[in-house]
Amino acid sequence: MTTLKPSDPLSHALACLLKQLSPARRKAFTRQIAKQLRQRQKQRIQAQQAPDGTPFAPRKQKRRDKHGRIKRKMFTQLHTARFLKHNNSFDEATVRFARPVTPVARVHHYGLRDKVARNGVTVRYERRPLLGLTDKDIERITDMALMHLVG
Repeated sequence: MTTLKPSDPLSHALACLLKQLSPARRKAFTRQIAKQLRQRQKQRIQAQQAPDGTPFAPRKQKRRDKHGRIKRKMFTQLHTARFLKHNNSFDEATVRFARPVTPVARVHHYGLRDKVARNGVTVRYERRPLLGLTDKDIERITDMALMHLVG
């Protein structure tokens, strides 16, 4: 999980201004951020791209048809609202995976080893970062904070 740190003067000033808002207004703001971040993460997972814009590592050859095309995309269910959740409180916004798919997401996100089936072979999966913040996401959050303070 990536945390925003007020490193530049604008971020620091925005953080100070947001702390002066009432808890209800801050919660509304973090709800808006959480929804936006969830939507961006969903789009990235559907496009099969890492947060830095690079494509996911390709699947093994066995998952291709006789013409060399991939039979199914990876993570077709992970980006649905059932599994990709957003939460917020008056001081934070989070995007996370729901309980049933957390182990699968963790294995692929960090490139860990896991068994293909219960009694199957242990395989090392390629690292495919599923969640993360980009510079564009941080810019959007800053813009949303400015709009929230103005309006």
